[in-house]
Amino acid sequence: MFKKWLRAATIRAIKTAAQTAVATIGTTAVIYDVDWRMVVGTAALAALLSYLTSLAGLPEVKDDEQ
Repeated sequence: MFKKWLRAATIRAIKTAAQTAVATIGTTAVIYDVDWRMVVGTAALAALLSYLTSLAGLPEVKDDEQ
């Protein structure tokens, strides 16, 4: 039960972090001006927030399995 939730939450967090990283990089005009520490930090924060949001429930895991 917890293992299924953790897997679904981790997949969701990775997707969220990747989307955030792409959006953060996309705001820079040229690739060598990217502040990579900011990209990594922002993506990590997005992943953490995704995990916290997943505590409320995941549609991938039915209520009786949580």
